[in-house]
Amino acid sequence: MAKRIDYSPLDQPHILAFVFYPRQDWAPPPPGAADHSVPVAEGISVSCRFYPVNESSPTILYFHGNGEVVCDYDGIAPLYNREGINLFVADYRGYGRSGGSPSFSNTVADAYVIFDYFRDTLRDSGYSGPLFVMGRSLGSLSAVELASNRDEEMSGLIIESGFAGAGRLLTFIVPVFESAQLDEFDRANMENIGAITMPVLIIHGERDAIIPYEQAQVFYRNVGSQDKKLLTIPRAGHNDLMLIGMEQYFSSIREFVAGHSK
Repeated sequence: MAKRIDYSPLDQPHILAFVFYPRQDWAPPPPGAADHSVPVAEGISVSCRFYPVNESSPTILYFHGNGEVVCDYDGIAPLYNREGINLFVADYRGYGRSGGSPSFSNTVADAYVIFDYFRDTLRDSGYSGPLFVMGRSLGSLSAVELASNRDEEMSGLIIESGFAGAGRLLTFIVPVFESAQLDEFDRANMENIGAITMPVLIIHGERDAIIPYEQAQVFYRNVGSQDKKLLTIPRAGHNDLMLIGMEQYFSSIREFVAGHSK
């Protein structure tokens, strides 16, 4: 099990204002989908949306990217369902119908609460398929945290357009932001990535201008899993992976999930 990293030094207003872009947009769930409100602190809940296809199918707990909210996945979730995958998408504090304000610390802490709710809700509702965790961009912070500390409860990790360390993330978002403390966070992140032993699929755009493709390579080289794959989408950037490489994108996820559904 990896060490729990103390992210509180990064929870400074001038840093958070650059990193988090909460939107409070919401739309009613489409037919077949259902909203969930997960209590994470006194008087604060985080909104999630579940898109089921079958009780025996594998389910992905999905942490989305910055500036996104769960209802943005109303049009994307059917593509996962078409592959026989249930999708459970989680917001962050301040996003969608969630209360509170996001920070590094509460984003990581809430991931554990959301996972426990996700796991228990599925089991109590008769869902018997294997569980996976996926993080896109900012969501890779939550997904990696869970994968490095709850590996016995999940069958695999998927990272899309992700980063290998919170320190490097800040330098990508705020190029002039440099601090010796960022190197400490990166070392701690690398230790946690090295502690991941579950199967891993990494998907990244070759021309990602927000989180460089190099971060996918760093993650791939350092992750502790012996069962790992890096899928590079040629000519794709940060936000157009599905548009440019939809067939590659979903075939890799389908094969990964099917190959590790135990």
